Amino acid sequence: MSNNILIIAEGRADGLKKVSFELVNVAQPLAAALGGAVQGAVVGSNVGAWANTLAQTGVTQVYVADDAGLQNFAPESYTTALAALIHAAQPAVVLFGATGWGKEVSARVAAQLDWGLATDCTAAQIVNGALVLTRPVYAGKAIAQVQAKSFPIMASIRPNIAPPAETNKTAAPIQAVTITLKEPRAQVVETVAQQKSKVDLGEANVVVAGGRGVKGPEGFAPLNELADTLNAAIGASRAAVDAGWIDYTHQVGQTGKTVAPKLYIAAGISGAIQHLAGMSSSKVIVAINKDPDAPIFKVADYGIVGDLFDVVPALNAAIKKEQGN
Repeated sequence: MSNNILIIAEGRADGLKKVSFELVNVAQPLAAALGGAVQGAVVGSNVGAWANTLAQTGVTQVYVADDAGLQNFAPESYTTALAALIHAAQPAVVLFGATGWGKEVSARVAAQLDWGLATDCTAAQIVNGALVLTRPVYAGKAIAQVQAKSFPIMASIRPNIAPPAETNKTAAPIQAVTITLKEPRAQVVETVAQQKSKVDLGEANVVVAGGRGVKGPEGFAPLNELADTLNAAIGASRAAVDAGWIDYTHQVGQTGKTVAPKLYIAAGISGAIQHLAGMSSSKVIVAINKDPDAPIFKVADYGIVGDLFDVVPALNAAIKKEQGN
C-alpha cells in the first residue's frame, strides 16, 4: 500500500462531471499530509478522452479500465473494474463523488475489497496521521466527525464543497489496466432518459430557489420563468419538498444537494441553517422575502423585502428588457 490518494472520476456523455475535478482539490492536501500523491482512475467504454482530461488536472498518474462490457452501467461489472483499478494503484485512500453513481459503486467496491467506507462527507483532513471525515447524520440535524481506524479507507465526497481543479497542467502518464468481466446477472434492455430540468442543479452557474413562501406547486411558475430567462436551475428548500410541491431532486441543503453557483436567488426561503449549509458557498446571494427579519438576509449579498409574487415577475421583466427580449 502507498500513501497516495486515488480519486474515481465520474463521466457522462459530454465528458467528466464537475465533481471529478473537485475531488482533485479535496485530495491534494490529504496527499501532501501523508507524503503521497494524487492519482486518478477512469472506468467505462471508450473513455480515452476522459482519461486525457483527468491527466491534465495535476494528478501524477491515471489508471484506466476501458472495456466494451462497460458500455451500459451494470453495478457488478463496474465493481469488478474498479476493484482492479484500486488493486493496481494500491492507494491509502480512495475518493468517490457522493452522487447517485458514486454512492452505489463505492458501497459495492468497499464490500468486495472489505474496506471501510464513509459516505456523503463534507470535509476531509489528515489529523495526527489519521483520516478524519465530516459528515451530516440524523437527516442533517447533527454533524459527525469520523476517524478512520487504519488505512486503506474509502469515502464519498459531496459535490460542490471544493472548487474544481483546472485542466491546464502537464499531462500525467496514463496506464491501462486489464480487467476480466463476467456476464452480469442483470442485463440492460432499455434506457429511458429521465424528465429533468434543463440545467443540472449541482453544476449550474445560476440557481433560482423557492421555499415555503411559494405557497404551493403553482408558486414555482414565476420562478421557472425567471430560471428560463437566466438559463438557471431550479432549487428548493426542504419545506417545499416535504410539502410535495416539487421533487426531491431539487432540494438544496444539508439533506439535499450542496450547490456553489455564481448567483443564487432565494425566493420565499427563510434561511434555516440546514438550507444555508447547502448554498452558502454561492458567489452572490440574492434573497427575496416578505419578512425583513428572515435569517436568509444575514447571508445575502442583496436583499429585497417584498412579496415574491410581485418581485420575481418584475425582476424577470427587467432582466428580459436588459437582454433586449
